[in-house]
Formats: sequence, C-alpha cells, structure tokens
Amino acid sequence: MGSCLSRKIIKKHLVSGQMKPGEEIGLKIDQTLTQDATGTMAYLQFESLEMPKVKTKVSVSYVDHNMLQTGFENADDHRYLQSSAAKFGVYFSRPGNGICHQVHRERFGEPGLTLLGSDSHTPTCGGLGMLAIGAGGLDIALAMGGEPFFMTMPKILGVHLIGKLRNWVTGKDVILEMLRRLTVKGGVGKIIEYYGQGVKSLSIHDRFTITNMGAELGATTSIFPSDEATKSYLSAQGRSKVWKKLVSDPKPDFDEHIEIDLSKLEPLIAQPHSPDNVVAVKEIEGIPVAQVCIGSCTNSSYHDLAIAAAMLKGKHVHPNVSMTLTPGSKQVYEMIAKDGILETIISAGARVLESACGPCIGMGLAPASGSVSIRSFNRNFEGRSGTSDAKVYLASPEVCTACALSGIITDPISLGIKPITIKEPRKYVVNDNMLIPPAKKVDNIKIIRGPNIKPLPAFEIMPDTLNSKVLLKVGDNITTDHIMPAGAKVLPLRSNIPAISEYTFSRIDTDFPKRAKEAGKCMVVGGDNYGQGSSREHAALAPKFLGLQAVIVKSFARIHLANLINFGILPLTFSNPTDYELINQGDELEIKDVKKIIMEGGVLKAKNLNNNSVVILNYSLTPRQKEIVFAGGALNYVKLQRK
Repeated sequence: MGSCLSRKIIKKHLVSGQMKPGEEIGLKIDQTLTQDATGTMAYLQFESLEMPKVKTKVSVSYVDHNMLQTGFENADDHRYLQSSAAKFGVYFSRPGNGICHQVHRERFGEPGLTLLGSDSHTPTCGGLGMLAIGAGGLDIALAMGGEPFFMTMPKILGVHLIGKLRNWVTGKDVILEMLRRLTVKGGVGKIIEYYGQGVKSLSIHDRFTITNMGAELGATTSIFPSDEATKSYLSAQGRSKVWKKLVSDPKPDFDEHIEIDLSKLEPLIAQPHSPDNVVAVKEIEGIPVAQVCIGSCTNSSYHDLAIAAAMLKGKHVHPNVSMTLTPGSKQVYEMIAKDGILETIISAGARVLESACGPCIGMGLAPASGSVSIRSFNRNFEGRSGTSDAKVYLASPEVCTACALSGIITDPISLGIKPITIKEPRKYVVNDNMLIPPAKKVDNIKIIRGPNIKPLPAFEIMPDTLNSKVLLKVGDNITTDHIMPAGAKVLPLRSNIPAISEYTFSRIDTDFPKRAKEAGKCMVVGGDNYGQGSSREHAALAPKFLGLQAVIVKSFARIHLANLINFGILPLTFSNPTDYELINQGDELEIKDVKKIIMEGGVLKAKNLNNNSVVILNYSLTPRQKEIVFAGGALNYVKLQRK
C-alpha cells in the first residue's frame, strides 16, 4: 500500500512523535498567517518570547476583519500590526489588500509546505496541495518563534471523486454534500484528502471552496493534489517556480474512505442554523428572500464574481432583495474593474463591498429582522449575521444570484439561463503595492501601541484541587460565536482582554461576566462538539481571565480544545455521557488531587457538593499538554523550558 499525500507532507515535516492516529506529533511550520482579529494578541504573545525575528520561511500579517473604523481601536491595532511586522520580519498586508485566505493563495501558497494560521479557514490553501492548518493565535506565536506545532496525529479520510459536475453544480455543492453526509462533527480528528479522476474536472476555485469549508466539518485540514490545474493557477499568478507535482501513491493508505460521484450532485443549500442542515435547493424553492451576499473567504474569487456578473448581465436585482458582492482581494477587485464585470454588477443594482470579511463575521450588512439571507459564506450560526432572528442560508454564487434575480429561493437550473463557463485567466493582475515586505533595517523601528492595546494577562499555575461553581451549563454544538461573539461592537476589543471579557457568553447569558467576577473562579459544563467554529483564542482567553478553571463536556472541537490547553484551562469529558444530567448550573464541584491523579494516569472524580453525586471524568492529555495546563498555559510553559 502506498502513502497518501497528507502522510508524505507530515513525514517530511515531522520533528517529534510517531505518525499513528491518536499519538501526539510535532511539525515544523514553514509559513504562518494571522489576521487582525487574532493577530494583535498573537504578536503581543510573540513579543513576550523576547525574540528579535520570526524563524519561519514566511509569515504574513493580514488586515481583513476589523475594517469598520467607528472608533480609534481598529486603526490603532492596524498600526501596531504594521510596526510589529516591520520589526519582526513579517510581511504586512494592508487594509484593502484582501481577505487573508484569498491573498495567501494568490501570493504565498506553495505545494508541499506547512502553513499554520490563526484563522479556522486556513485550510483553504489545501487547494494548492499545502498542509494548511488553523490554530489559536498562541500556537502561531510559538511557531513564529521556531517552536513545532503539536497536534494529535489525525486519521486520513480519503474522498474518492468520480464523474464530473453537471451544469450549475459547483465545488460549494461538493462540500455541502460532505456536510450532509458527515455533519459538523464528522471531520473531527481527521485530515480529508480528495483524490481520483473526478479531481481533474474541478477548477482550482472549486478546490479552494471545498478545503475552506472543510473547517465546518471540524476537520484538522483538507487537501487536494498539486496537479496541472495547480500549475496553471500558480503560473497565472507569476509564481510557476514554486509549483511541484504532488499526488498520493497508487492505493494510498487511508484510514477511512468514502466516494462521491460528482455527476449525481445537484445544487444544494444549507438551511438555518448550521452548515450541515443541507437539502437540495429544489426542495425549498419559493421561500421569499430579502438579502443575498456573495463573498467571504469561501467564494469571493474572480471566477465567483464573474459567474454572478454573467447571470446578472442585462437583468436587475429583484426589488425586494438587497444584494452585495465582495471581491476577495485587491487583485480580484482590479480585474473585475478592468474586465467590465464591476460595471455589470453595479448596473444590475448590486452593492459592492470592500475586500474584507465584512458580513461573514457580522461586520455590517446585518439582515432585516426575521428575514431570509442567502449567502455564499461558510457559516450560518444563529445570530452570527448580527440579527438574532435572521434566517441565514448557505449556497453557491450561482444559487445566490438566482435568488437575487427571482426574489425567492431558486434553483438556477429552473431559470432557463444558458450554462455559463468562466475560463481561468491566463494571467492575473499582480500589483503588490499594498503588501509590505519585512523591513531590512529594524534598529530604529518602534512598535506603536494605542491606548486600547493592553498587556497580556498573567496567569498562575493550576491549584492541586479545583473547587468552584458551575456558572453555566449549555447544550450541544456551542460555537466560539456563542462563547465570544464577533461583530463590529466586540471585535475592536481583541487587544484588550479586560474589556472583551465583558462579552463572554453574552449570546447565552449576559450576566455571566458579572457572576464570574463575583465568584472569582468557575467551571462550565456542555454537550457534544463544544467550541466548534472559529479559531478565536479569545473564546478561551477571556473566560480564563474571568477565572474559568475547567470545562466539562461530552466532546470538544479540535481548535478550541487546543486553545483551552494553551491557556491553562483543564478540558474534561464525561466518562459516561449521561452523567451530564447529574450536574446543574449553580452546582459546586470539587475535584481533588488533580495534578497527582492526572500525572499518574489515575481516575479523576468530580464530587457534586450540592447533591453528593460523583462523576467520573476523562482527560486526554499528552505529557507535554499536562505540563502546559499545570503551568497555567503555554507561554508560562515555554518560558520555563527556555530558562
């Protein structure tokens, strides 16, 4: 049996551990990316390592999230990031240059390399044949400092693609089909590797969409082979020299396997309020639509906007619909302007937004109350749009445009429009004047800090006994948006932990911060897939600041689990999931001799002091992770190791 592509890249970058599923491995990281919502904290953490320069081949600091400048905070963060990038040997992508995942694949992505990014959709570059993984900002800071990235060796799920997509069916429908089959928990602990003859029929943009939304499966990452389509794309970007052919061996050694016949897929749509609530568009046709948004890091390429424009040409957006389109990068924006696509979009009555994440993270364009919004984005969690009772659906740009024209949910096949083919440009516009390379001389560079940029909180070591109240009990599929919301009100506070902590769990319990400060220490209990969604480490860091000692759940999402460990919060799971019913909000739990029991591999018990019940808890921590939690977090641990 041959080796799959994922194992080949892991093996080449392996610095510790064995490539056995469930074992901890350490990987050498070639490239990192940050964005401004996570980057300010990541660079504050990197500063605390007291290193003069990053040790990666390439690190890039992007500004794409906090673009709405209603106060000084976002602009101050941008100045801090630009001066930090210059000081530490990092590329800086200025506001307006584009969404990090779109720009990174255009200008930096390279087949066969490892990329670690402080954004959950970093796996987008898996469409180029990279091993691209999303992580918390602290993991990025440590990787920039030359530390390996540690993770549990995933299982490799091989997805055999056969056949060819029919007209009006796209890569978006492929990933929606994956979500329909596997659910938002189906990719946890797995790398998803696509292979087979069907791959050749997928455009490079289809591949990027599929790897981008692999994050919604909970997967560690997703990856496609690097083939002739990859070569054509990199050549068109003027980067043919970085291309190399990378494919799996014949009969690759996948741990799990499924098959998708592309020719049998049809236009699909994810209903509220989860990316895996997927049905065929034709099953729900006719629902009135108030808003349509095309963009985000999932579908904002030249190809996506060109398709939308071709459908809109000579027509007009329905009078009951507000339609927006977002070019994913400055490159895309320039090209649609030069090719007349922008004129078509404007003429049709659509609104054009700046090259940024925007409405995908609730940064503007909140839908009308109770209305339906059809979006080509990656997440439709309840309230994420900025409107708590909006009904957000996810679909391809083709489906989105069909809905915008008709004013109702519409399968584009039913419009009777002649199928549209957009050819890959032979040459993209390359204008990197908003991408600032690292400074050559750094002696006189001073890092600029605004008043909203506060020092990193210091955390103490874990006590031997945990004794605190369960301040919150929640159900399944709690997202990082539930724990720490995004949006125009909260995102500007990312560099100010005391201020942002006031919004912890605000979408579930607005009194949580007040009660946590009064208690001084606390625990949280939850159900399955706790912490799904964004990589935002603030969903661990802010609760830690408020005194969170432990989280007890049925199961965790990967990135949030790593973030809890990184900030010294003990992640525990119920040995018997039905024991979830034995603990109520307000109960006081006592866990004695935590360090001793965990170090010796013993049985950990939590006594409920309110009803005298005892719950057996599981912990899945490597020796290194145990030391991190006991030390009060990864920064404390690394500093101790370097003494």
